[in-house]
Amino acid sequence: MDSAITKIYGDRVRIRVCGLCWMESQLLLVNHKMQNSDFWAPPGGGVEFGESLKTALKREFLEETGLEIEVGDFAFGCELINNPLHAIELFFNVNWTGGTLKTGYDPELQLIQDTKFLTELEIRRIPSARLHGIFQVAGNVNKLKLLSGFYSI
Repeated sequence: MDSAITKIYGDRVRIRVCGLCWMESQLLLVNHKMQNSDFWAPPGGGVEFGESLKTALKREFLEETGLEIEVGDFAFGCELINNPLHAIELFFNVNWTGGTLKTGYDPELQLIQDTKFLTELEIRRIPSARLHGIFQVAGNVNKLKLLSGFYSI
């Protein structure tokens, strides 16, 4: 694990919000470049103290994708415990309302190297170790739309 990530996020519980943004049958994903690998996940990030979940998700989307969004219904939650990391992630359905899709930035640490809408087939071609764990829970991209409840990943 990247030592900078461990230093910033390790040994504490982090609350994150993530957005599921669909364009027809494609899902918006962000590719984060880590030290020796990369990782694809729906846009999102940490909630700051005093910030509402919806405000945090709007901020994260704008930073990472250049898109303005409307936050819809809560979809599902998940928990990741991979010592020294511990994250509670809350996923919401979102609608793109403005802005232009671009490869944004992550002001914390990770370098965003790509942001794009991907089809089911394109996502299946990404090795599971390089995808957010919720894809393994769902089984396929379209089943993400059906998830509800809380999952351990």
